[in-house]
Amino acid sequence: MAGYAFDEDTEVTLVGGAGPRRLYSCHLSDRWAIVGGRPNGGYLMALTARALAASLPHPDPLAVTAHFLASPQSGPARIEVEQARVGRSISTATARLEAGGRDVLRVLASFGDLAARTGRTHVTARPPELPPPDECASRGPTVGGWEMGFAKRFDTRIDPATAGMFQGQPTGRSEVRGWIRFADGRDADPLALIMFADSLPPTAYNLGVRTWVPTLELTAYVRARPAPGWLRISMVTRNLLDGQLEEDIEVWDSRDRLVLQARQLAWILPG
Repeated sequence: MAGYAFDEDTEVTLVGGAGPRRLYSCHLSDRWAIVGGRPNGGYLMALTARALAASLPHPDPLAVTAHFLASPQSGPARIEVEQARVGRSISTATARLEAGGRDVLRVLASFGDLAARTGRTHVTARPPELPPPDECASRGPTVGGWEMGFAKRFDTRIDPATAGMFQGQPTGRSEVRGWIRFADGRDADPLALIMFADSLPPTAYNLGVRTWVPTLELTAYVRARPAPGWLRISMVTRNLLDGQLEEDIEVWDSRDRLVLQARQLAWILPG
């Protein structure tokens, strides 16, 4: 699977099926847990993407869309993959993650080979301007009053201009940006980028929201394999309507390349 070394917690094992339909077993790790010991949504997406990569001839996720149906506990799970189309340069498949006897996640994804992609390039977006990592606020494992073990797996440095939520002083602007990398020093790969898309605290916390903000749907576009080193990440919300908000995410690598774009729809739980 493209030599990915994202994490041992994303390993999957083929247990049945062949050809266009395959079944994998896996374990949902509590090391990537958020509230109540439940695995982070980006981790669930990355785990499912690994099963998709194992089922397709093309190595890299290009577009991955996930709808979140339930929030599982850690423990055994299985992933069913069905190929939709295998082409010369792009393959598409669906996947279903099941845990605890119920569907957790439904995914539709297209895979290709990022190293082989060529063509015209025109990028108008720019990486966020940030103070150096040492001048940014280190994110701890607690935000909004919740302990989140998965946050310990990242080294996240938040731009002080958007870090008010961590000091109990929301900025009033629905944005968060900063530096991010794995805490153990490993460099990110395309599967990890999918995880990073769901790694920051909700932008709504800078509007004074104090309840949980779960994801309904998340789409990630992997644009390039990231270069080693720190990644810059930004997340912005333009519209909060009737308790639902979109979050637009960009991730830039150490060579100032846009390596990931994502958008998720989330909702603020009554509290």
